Amino acid sequence: MKVLIVSDSHGLTSELEKIYEKHQNEVQLFIHCGDSELEPDHPAMKNYVVVGGNCDFDERLLEEILENVGNKTIFITHGHKYSVKSNLMNIAYKAKEVGANIVCFGHSHYLGAEMDRGILFINPGSIRLPRGRIEKTYVILDMGEKEYQLHIFDLEKGELPGLTQTFLYQE
Repeated sequence: MKVLIVSDSHGLTSELEKIYEKHQNEVQLFIHCGDSELEPDHPAMKNYVVVGGNCDFDERLLEEILENVGNKTIFITHGHKYSVKSNLMNIAYKAKEVGANIVCFGHSHYLGAEMDRGILFINPGSIRLPRGRIEKTYVILDMGEKEYQLHIFDLEKGELPGLTQTFLYQE
């Protein structure tokens, strides 16, 4: 099962549509972690599970969503309510509380992933205003039988070689 994760697109539309078109035949779930600055019924958002971020003001957007994918639970949020720019402690407590195996969030615009106490935390960076790197990134999570593989993509260049990360499931 493959899950595409994007965040912090800040008004981009055709780029979200191109990402979907490029990966629609290989990815089963598309996630947007907030700060799209688009209405949830905007055509560019129609294929994504979307949460609201601190720059999203449409009241129809939920701040948190749980998605069950196979035998895994994904907690999706923007991250601003959990102070993710400081540390992952608050969001980790929430993940434990809701029984999540995977946490997808944005807000900081920094690409990153780490496994902590059996929970995989993923921030796909930003496809509009990346920080800490020049690439405008999003992630495809490949959920295998015993491991997660994270493939990092640049909006223009495609998959970035040498950045794939593997994390073993921890029960």
